[in-house]
Amino acid sequence: MDTSKIDRWQKERQKAFKSIPAAGKTITYLGKKFFVYRNTFWPFKDSQPLVKNLRIKKTESVLDVGTGSGVIAVFACYRGAGRVVAVDINPSAVKSAKRNAKLHGFDKVIEIKHSNLFENVKQEKFDVITANLPFRNRSAHDVVARSQWDTDLKTNKQFFKRVGKYLKPNGRIYFAQANFGAVKEIKMLAKAAGFSISLVGRGADDKRGTKKFYAFLLRRARQS
Repeated sequence: MDTSKIDRWQKERQKAFKSIPAAGKTITYLGKKFFVYRNTFWPFKDSQPLVKNLRIKKTESVLDVGTGSGVIAVFACYRGAGRVVAVDINPSAVKSAKRNAKLHGFDKVIEIKHSNLFENVKQEKFDVITANLPFRNRSAHDVVARSQWDTDLKTNKQFFKRVGKYLKPNGRIYFAQANFGAVKEIKMLAKAAGFSISLVGRGADDKRGTKKFYAFLLRRARQS
């Protein structure tokens, strides 16, 4: 794959995130309206394989890591989640997610926190953890770039190092990635952390399918 084209595309998206009016903008995602403030990662096709294949049992608890505008957290509520904690390191994303939780009538179900991964998450264990973390190992110069790029994969490495502490024994993780991202490295990190990993969904940005997006399901590996 020509990574220079991916670089240009992602830089254009970052510029777009930064250039919307201060009052914000409405985006349509899977037939529903979401609101984003400036510097927030927009709802996009990258998370659709995860959202479309997200299975939540009634009243289950969900932790959404890297919530962005809150789309995964909101759809978790539509699927029946009884409690959702959604976290993001970007203050603009937190502001956007809070507005969207209220917009969809789930502000009493979703608790949104400004947090670098699990930093501000209490010692609570969840039935389901969802994550749409930055896909690529590329140097990120600001909080907007960090929504797409992960310098030395530090965020992804920290996620897998700590996620087990927040997952119930029989819990599961839904994890997003892309064909232009660090898929091989993520599989290695998951295995090293004691998880099995399987592909449960895929999608593309257009009919040509140049940019492909994946959803993986992770469970604790069975001990032989």
